[in-house]
Amino acid sequence: MDVCALILADSRFPGGGHVHSGGLEEAVSRGLVTSETDLPGFLLSRLRTAGALAAAFAAAAAHAAARGVRSGHWLRLDRELDARTPSPAQRVASRAQGRGTARAGAVAWPSPVLTALLAETPRPHHPIVCGALVGIAGGVPADAATAVGYLSVSGPASAAVRLLGLDPFAVNAVVARLGAEVRRVAGEAAAVAGADPVELPAPGSPALDLFAEAHARHHEEEVRLFAS
Repeated sequence: MDVCALILADSRFPGGGHVHSGGLEEAVSRGLVTSETDLPGFLLSRLRTAGALAAAFAAAAAHAAARGVRSGHWLRLDRELDARTPSPAQRVASRAQGRGTARAGAVAWPSPVLTALLAETPRPHHPIVCGALVGIAGGVPADAATAVGYLSVSGPASAAVRLLGLDPFAVNAVVARLGAEVRRVAGEAAAVAGADPVELPAPGSPALDLFAEAHARHHEEEVRLFAS
C-alpha cells in the first residue's frame, strides 16, 4: 500500500476526521449500538454502502490524478458523488472533511493537479481529494480505495470507544476482522476506476442518510460530541 494512502488513513492526519462519527453517534443515541456485540453489524453495513461509494470515487480520483484529466473532470466527479449522496448533512460532512484534507494535503503533496482540482471544486468531497492525493503521490486506485474504505469503519469504531467507553482492544479487533471485506470493497472500486464518472457505482445507505439528518437536527438543539 502506498505511503500516502497510509498517511491519509492514519487517525493523526490533520484532516478533521476525528470530529465525525459516520452515523455512529446517532445510532448510539437510538440504542442501536450499545456494546462491542452490536458494532460489527453497524461497521460492516457502513463499509458495504457508504464505504463502497467512497472507495469507488477515491479510486476514480486516483486514476484521474495519475493520468491527467481535462478541465471539468473534477467538477463532473464532484457532481456525480453529490448525486449519490441524497442527505444534505452527509454532503456537508464530506465536504468539511474534504476541505480539511485538501489543506493538509497541499502542504504535504503540493501539485498543480491539486490546484486544478480545488479551482474546480473549492470544497471537494472527502473521497475525491483523498484519491487525488494518492494519485499525485504515485499510488494506484486500489491504494486510495483501501484507505477510504478503512476510514469508513475506523472512524466510527474510534467514535464508539469515546461514546460508549468500550474496550479499545476489543474494538480494534472488530476492525481487524473486517480486513478481508475492506480489501474486497477496494478491489471492486479499483476495477471501475477508469469508468466515466456517470457510470460509477451508486450503493445506497438510507439508514445512514436518515441518521445524518436526525443528527444534524439534534446538533442544533443540544451539544453533541461529533459534528456528524
